[in-house]
This record gives sequence, C-alpha cells and structure tokens, in this order.
Amino acid sequence: MNPNTLALAAFAATTAALCAPALLAAPIPAESRIAAATVYPDRAVVSRLATALALPAGTSEIVFSGLPASLQDESLQVSARGPVSASILDISARTVFITAEPDARVKALQDQLLALRREERALNDQLAVLDSQRGLLTSIEKTSTAPVPPAAGATPPARPSLEDYEKLLGFSAAQRARLDDAAQKLDLERSALAEKIAAAEGQLNELRDRQPGRRATKSVTVRLATPAAAPLDLTLSYTLAGASWTPAYDARLRSEKREVQLDAFGLVRNATGEDWKDISLTLSTARPGLGGAAPEIAPWLVNVAQPLGYEGRLSSSMAMDRGLGSLAGKSRAVYEAAPAYLAAKEDNFAPAPVEATFANAELAPAATSANFKIATPVTLVSDNTPQRLPLGSAAFAAALRYEATPKLQETAYLAAAVTNTSDLPFLGGALNAFLDDTFIATARITTTMPGEKLSLHLGADEGIAIKRKIVSRFTEDTGFTTRSRRTTYDVLLTVTNNKRTPERIIITDAAPVARDEKILVKLLAPDARELLKPEDAAALPLKTGIARDADGKLTWRFDLKPGEKRELPLRFSIEHPADLAVTGVE
Repeated sequence: MNPNTLALAAFAATTAALCAPALLAAPIPAESRIAAATVYPDRAVVSRLATALALPAGTSEIVFSGLPASLQDESLQVSARGPVSASILDISARTVFITAEPDARVKALQDQLLALRREERALNDQLAVLDSQRGLLTSIEKTSTAPVPPAAGATPPARPSLEDYEKLLGFSAAQRARLDDAAQKLDLERSALAEKIAAAEGQLNELRDRQPGRRATKSVTVRLATPAAAPLDLTLSYTLAGASWTPAYDARLRSEKREVQLDAFGLVRNATGEDWKDISLTLSTARPGLGGAAPEIAPWLVNVAQPLGYEGRLSSSMAMDRGLGSLAGKSRAVYEAAPAYLAAKEDNFAPAPVEATFANAELAPAATSANFKIATPVTLVSDNTPQRLPLGSAAFAAALRYEATPKLQETAYLAAAVTNTSDLPFLGGALNAFLDDTFIATARITTTMPGEKLSLHLGADEGIAIKRKIVSRFTEDTGFTTRSRRTTYDVLLTVTNNKRTPERIIITDAAPVARDEKILVKLLAPDARELLKPEDAAALPLKTGIARDADGKLTWRFDLKPGEKRELPLRFSIEHPADLAVTGVE
C-alpha cells in the first residue's frame, strides 16, 4: 500500500478517536416541564420532569436551562428512571446573565401604558385649545368695550348702543358656557384616565418587583453514566423562595342540628418566577425555616452595674413557635364525593338537585408534619395572586353558648365548643362564620390537632338581649377621727332570651381591685356565699354559677329558657382616706 495512503488513514483514525469523546461529551438540552410542587408556609420545592432523553452509552451531560435565579443550589436533587441502570455522577448549577426579551405581561402593560399616555397628551392638548379660546374671548370683550380715541381732526366714533352691548353679552355668555361645558367634560375624562394610568403603573411596578433579577437565570447540569444507549426519564427538584400558603376556614353552624361544619382551605401564592400549569400540588405544614433542632439557650448573667461606657450585654432566650406536634391517625381521604343523581323511574320524573361538594385534598400525616395532596391538577401563575384550594371538611357536634361583656358592649356573641374528632389538623388561620347559609362574621381559629377541643366564635346574635344600667353611684364621707371617702356603685345586668330554644349564657363584668392597702374594696353583690369555690370555678365551663378571679373579673354562667329574663345585680364600694388621690374611680 502506498505510504501516503497509510499516513492519511492513520491521521483519519486519530482524528476520529479525538473527536468521538467530544461528540459524546456534547451537552444534551433537557426539554422539561414542571410536573409537581410542594408548597410550604415560606417556600416551595419544585419538580421538573424531562422524559425520553436519548442518552448514548458512556458519560452524558443533561442541561436544564432558564431556571429561576432564586433557585437554592444546595437544594438540588436528581432522580432517573429507564430501561438501563444509570449512575448520577454530579450536579452543578451556575448563574447565566442574559439579554432576554421582556416578559409578555410586562410588555403588554407597557404597551397599554403608552396608549394611555397618548390619550393623556391628546386631552391636555384639547384643554390648551380651550384655554386659548377663553383668552381670545376675553380679548374680544375688552376690545369691543374699550373707547377708541379719535384721530386728529376726525369725528369721534359713535358710542356702542345698548343693543350692541346686549349682543356682545349674549355672544360672550354663549361662548363661555360652551367653553365651560367642554372643560368639565375634559376634566371628567382626564380624571378617569388618571385612574387607569395609576392602575397600569401599579400593576407594572408590582410585576417588576416580583421578578427581581429577571435578566439572570440558573442553568443546572447533571452528569450521568449509562452502560448502553437508552431513553431515560430525569426528574430535577429544587427549592425556590416566593411561594407560600396559609390556612383559611369556613364554619357553618347548622342551628337545627346543633352541628358545625368546618371546611378547610389553603390560600396558595406563587411568586417564584415560574408559572405552574396543570401540576400535582401538595401543601405541607412543615416549616423548614425553623431549622432541625431547638435553639441553644445562652446563660442569663446578672452582674454589678458598670460605669457608663462599659459595653455589656445580657443574653436573652428566644421563644420558639409552637410546633405542629405528632399527628396520629391513618392517611385517608377526608371527604367523600357527592352522591350521583337518583335514577329517574318515570319519563317525566325530574331528579332532585344535589349540592356540589369540594374536591378535597388527600391527607398524608407524617412524623412531624402533615401533607395535603390536592385532588386535581392545579395551575398557578407567578403573579402572587392567592388561589383558594379545598383541603378537607368535617362536621362536629357543637355545644353552643352566648358570651357577652355588657360593660364594653351590650351584645351577645355566639360561640361553639367542639372537639376535633377528625384526622385533620386545623392550623391557626382566618375564619368566615356562617349561620346556616348566611354570612355573619369573621374571626380566627387557633391551631387544633385531632382530639383537641376548639372554640369557634360565630359573631353577634340579637336574639339574646343584654342591658347594663348603673342604678346609682353614691359618694359619702365617713369616719370621726379619720375622714374617709366611700363610693358605692349599684349596677344591674339584664339578660333576656328571645329565642325559641333554651340557651347557655356567659356574662363577664368586673369589680375593682385595690393595689394599695389604704384602699378598701368590698363586693356587696353578688354575695360571697354565692361565689363558686376555687376548685369548682376551675370547672366553670361545665358548671353553672358565679366565679371571681384574682383580678376581680366576675363570670356568671347560667341557662335561660325561651322567653326567660334574668337580672344580675352587681354592687361594690371603694373606700379610701379623703385626702388620698385615687385613680380608677369612675
């Protein structure tokens, strides 16, 4: 064989050998979509899925590009599935600065704002024309009424007649009315336009604020090794700030059944910079921001005060938010689907309507938290708009009571005591209260785990009439050798049950408490013998009677029959030396 031919063949083989690794090492772009997200109270873990990646044998690099710049590098996780076993070699992330086109929503708002600015300029031009016409009219009025000096030797011009003045006044009035009417219309149009411009600017600024560093993105590279060429499904998970959820509730009191239905919702917000479309969404009660362990408490040092200039500090302990605790119970769907319509037995039979129910989430209790898997795919645009998603529903038997503090407000408020007999953990959040299907109040719910008791405050009810009247307030001087001043109060509380059912009533008022031994306070009514003993007062929620605590607060708890009226006397005196200035005496 020709030596030149051999040399060329060797050169070609060497070149192919050098180029082959480069071809194999060429990065493979991952065409991915967001498949799932788990939202926590202060962040979200997003999962991207890239399917059917054609990987050659050996080492491959898969690149996920265009990810949010707020991605937390240390949170990256990768999993792979396919017909052959693959080894994940490493994961790396880097920031990429780009000159990307503006966001479509930003561009649309900018175009809208530009069009509004053009309208504003057109209205301002019309206003300038009106001002010019008004100035011209003023000039005509002055010229028509000002005397014109005659030329030398000329006959003085005739003075305008009364008829001429009347014509001038009519012309002037008509023109000024036209100009004023046009100016008023322009003012209305400018005012409405200013509101539109302010709204567009606000939306644009808000959208820009929610997209910090939108010209920077993250690129994540995953290196894999596969023994043979095969398609592979790759899942990339990462943590993002900007997403959150808070609980919200609807409490519906079914008055006839004496039952409370509590519907739980999650208000979810997405401001991560990525739109979520038809994803599998899970809401978690875990709080990663609290860390994994309890904080270390520092010594509490007490020392002798040092002269000025000495820099000393006292360390104080920090309070930790109440944890969610362990959740018991089996994982189950909390709410059953609505029954189907009954089948019609006759051709002319119309099926009875069935009320729609929520597609509630599936509850998955864990050791230190609970996860709510939303029943259907969810779409959340990254604009921080809250979206209300159903989590679960449960009905509880309710012990109803009416609470009132007549000294502050002569109104009875309905409250329901329930026990959480469901598997749902109710976290603290906002509550909308309904009486049957009528909205009556807003309140808040405290964190309540399965098995715990819960008080729901359901708003004012005028069916219980409350009155508080100061019957008398009498001040007198007492004592022979030492003059004292005594003020006696006589208060009457009246409660009337105007409802058709017997009701439990709780009334709270206060008698004064002396903070100085020179001041003497006596409770005259109710009598001390009517007050519950301390051990019985501790069980007041279950008992009827009158209790008084160390701060002077008095609590009456009793039952009223339909139409029954009860009067509660409150009488006390405050006595102190006449020359002693006392505060708190009304």
